[in-house]
Amino acid sequence: MKYLIAGLGNMGPEYELTRHNVGFLVLDRLADNYKINFRTERLADKAELTYKGRQLHLIKPNTFMNLSGKAIAYWLQKLTISNDNLLVVVDDIALPFGSLRLRSKGSSAGHNGLKNIEEFLGGKDYSRLRFGIGNNYPTGKQIDFVLSNFEQEEFTGLPSVMDKSIDMIFSFCTIGAERTMNFFND
Repeated sequence: MKYLIAGLGNMGPEYELTRHNVGFLVLDRLADNYKINFRTERLADKAELTYKGRQLHLIKPNTFMNLSGKAIAYWLQKLTISNDNLLVVVDDIALPFGSLRLRSKGSSAGHNGLKNIEEFLGGKDYSRLRFGIGNNYPTGKQIDFVLSNFEQEEFTGLPSVMDKSIDMIFSFCTIGAERTMNFFND
């Protein structure tokens, strides 16, 4: 079985530790834990990992967040992976910092990266792991908030939440979206 795990974010050092890049950060931690390396390929930085007999293809689109759909659609087609075996790791301002929610389908909730994926895939039927970044920003400052670095106390909590995200990714690939949601979602 093959899976495409796409972490959303923006390329470049100025975005590296921002809230909007939490998808990249989760996949970087996964790669570090398993001592695998990303290499730049078409439309994404890509790495592979075998876990319990499953092939996990990890991508960090280099198309920038709001154009992530092009990279994801390309790699789904290139690797002949169905939308059922796609998991997108994405930041979510509607969830408190550190909350995680897996959904097998749903709306973009205003997230431009997810909107672009929906356009390229022709629908909302793909799984996403929403990583809560909170919404502690003044009215009209959402963009500034998501593109800012985590606060120090958030940095301290990030590793454990990223590790739980990795557990959820592995669960998705071994027991499926529904059972993973039942096991992990609050």
